[in-house]
Amino acid sequence: MTVAPSSTPFAAQRPWLGTLLGAAVGLTATLPAQALEVQIKPEQPELGDTISVLIQTDQVSDPPSVTVNDKTYPVFEIAPQRYRAFLPTTPLDAPGARTVRISGEGETRNLAVWVKNRSFPTQSIWLPPGKDDLEGTDREFDLVDAFKATVSPQKFWNGPFTRPNQGEVTTVFGVRRYYNGDFAEDYYHRGVDYGGAQGSPVVAPAAGRVALVGREADGFEIHGNTVGIDHGQGVLSILIHLSRIDVKEGDMVRAGQVVGAVGSTGASTGPHLHWGLYVNGQAVDPAPWRYESLQ
Repeated sequence: MTVAPSSTPFAAQRPWLGTLLGAAVGLTATLPAQALEVQIKPEQPELGDTISVLIQTDQVSDPPSVTVNDKTYPVFEIAPQRYRAFLPTTPLDAPGARTVRISGEGETRNLAVWVKNRSFPTQSIWLPPGKDDLEGTDREFDLVDAFKATVSPQKFWNGPFTRPNQGEVTTVFGVRRYYNGDFAEDYYHRGVDYGGAQGSPVVAPAAGRVALVGREADGFEIHGNTVGIDHGQGVLSILIHLSRIDVKEGDMVRAGQVVGAVGSTGASTGPHLHWGLYVNGQAVDPAPWRYESLQ
């Protein structure tokens, strides 16, 4: 976490920041004689990262609120008197300072977090005839949008997420694209692609509830055969272009459980798995979730 510069010394403006500035960058910001203790991870976030805001209170109380740019994010109790909110960032966001406002127990704290820029590659995709003019269906987009907006109170995942397919990574998160020669202005690759063989197993990246099953035969023209898993508390996985689906809506799945198989259904140029990870409605980079344990 980086505290943004100011024209007036921080100590003069906010005496409680003395402890934060005296500690190693990114470590717990302990507020002397205050009721809230706040920790923000990762220490140096960049575009595409999920920012975790951990809050410890000194007494039993209602959950604190967490707000950035007038948007309030869900806060969940993860242990007695310990709370957490996730702040998603995307390649379409502007880098730079963000003010995270935390309010609770009659107090309000404003912490400045610096989100670093990140370079994302550009790629040209040529869809074959028959798939180059797909627009998707209202039913498809309505169901997918409703799934992405899901915020369940339960937390189903535990520890780092697992790789959903053993194929090599063919497209990383955040790639900007030209489709058949036209640049997609508001597009970024909202996940990671694995070049697994046709029919190779696709597994749940983490425990959760199957909240979406969509089939190409039922109008999923863009996504193709789709499985959406609700991991709880606004964290969701979507697995698309499948050749086969082995689960149904409402099923509870464990990390590593087979939920389908790699295919090339929907707007796809060949067999692969697309894994998208959504946090509070925004597609974030899944890679950090595989290598770190986000609470």
